Amino acid sequence: MGKLFIVPTPIGNLEDITLRALRILKEVDLILAEDTRTSGKLLHHYSIGTSMQSHHMHNEHKTVDALVKRMQAGDTMALISDAGTPAISDPGFLLTRACVENGIEVDCLPGATAFVPALVNSGLPNDKFVFEGFLPVKKGRQTRLKLLAEETRTMIFYESPHKLIKTLTNFVEYFGEERPVSVSRELTKMYEETIRGTATEVLGHYTNKPPKGEIVIVVGGKN
Repeated sequence: MGKLFIVPTPIGNLEDITLRALRILKEVDLILAEDTRTSGKLLHHYSIGTSMQSHHMHNEHKTVDALVKRMQAGDTMALISDAGTPAISDPGFLLTRACVENGIEVDCLPGATAFVPALVNSGLPNDKFVFEGFLPVKKGRQTRLKLLAEETRTMIFYESPHKLIKTLTNFVEYFGEERPVSVSRELTKMYEETIRGTATEVLGHYTNKPPKGEIVIVVGGKN
């Protein structure tokens, strides 16, 4: 019986990868990568020559059974995403569940993920929090926002740059103008920044300065 390793990869700074992760990526029979071109840069940087295969949201339903059979036959595999920890708003859940259901050992390594540093450096309470990932784009968005307006724990969201203004506007509308918000952008990268303030203040900042890069939003819960 083989084994599946879930391996976090850097979210920006290539130094943010563990020694164990590098060893696993060198030792496994196959690396399952969300985008082989993106992951190829990381592997090249660390002189890792392990074979790669694409495993992303558009093909994972079709490939899971074959991958499980290979691991049952003895292959070891490492699952990585473009950045961060697989299955956190990235592919990974389906394969992990299939391995568990078929008695294949799954070993998830600790490592990089974007929401933890964004939460910690927000200055908002982090003893209790809820990770929401990406809000629904259309269907169900209003219903979700109404529900979250009553959430008392700190909330964490992922968002793309071109949708940030819409989402912050929604927060002002549903959570109130004074709700505390922290937006972390380009974490671990050269132009990393965190903007903190009320929902209105943060919205004003990014209205005047359109954002770029990967974004994590942290919102204080209802008092």
